Amino acid sequence: MTPAEIRFASSNPGKSREVAEIVRPFGIPVRWTRRVLTEPQVDSLEAVVRAKLAALPIDRHCYLVEDSGLFLEGLAGFPGVYSAYVYRTLGLPGVLRALGRAPRGATFRTVAGIRWGRRTWTAPGAVRGSVARAPRGSGGFGYDPIFVPVGSRGTFAEIPAAEKDRLSHRGRAVRAVVRRMLAAR
Repeated sequence: MTPAEIRFASSNPGKSREVAEIVRPFGIPVRWTRRVLTEPQVDSLEAVVRAKLAALPIDRHCYLVEDSGLFLEGLAGFPGVYSAYVYRTLGLPGVLRALGRAPRGATFRTVAGIRWGRRTWTAPGAVRGSVARAPRGSGGFGYDPIFVPVGSRGTFAEIPAAEKDRLSHRGRAVRAVVRRMLAAR
């Protein structure tokens, strides 16, 4: 059985547009449900996603949530699970200053979760890359202007949205969790 729609619970309209495009090939419309979900101070994206899913009502709707983090090699994986807070407080200039001359390798990670009734599914997604020396590009949001995925010369903010969705951590996690849900139903 396939849900009539998926409700994407997030406060980020950029993520909502991205998720709708990622899910489109499955033939399931995505409706943005603007929600600010509490993110517990925990050490894993999976734990954050499980807390977000638990905060949503148990009803007839199919809900999707995700949590993402930028893990910088030169900062021992920081900001990682705290990426949203670091972005809000330091912004890209602060992150680039903190990184300084340290190694610029990075991994963008996402865990996506779906709850439909009392059943839940989660799936991870990741993409390796590096951090640019300065922000580049006008597309995307968040860390996109400084993240260059392996095999690309452009940042996520410079490459076309469809290419970003194909390569990205979020795209990989969302496609995987939708497939898991559809296979289980």
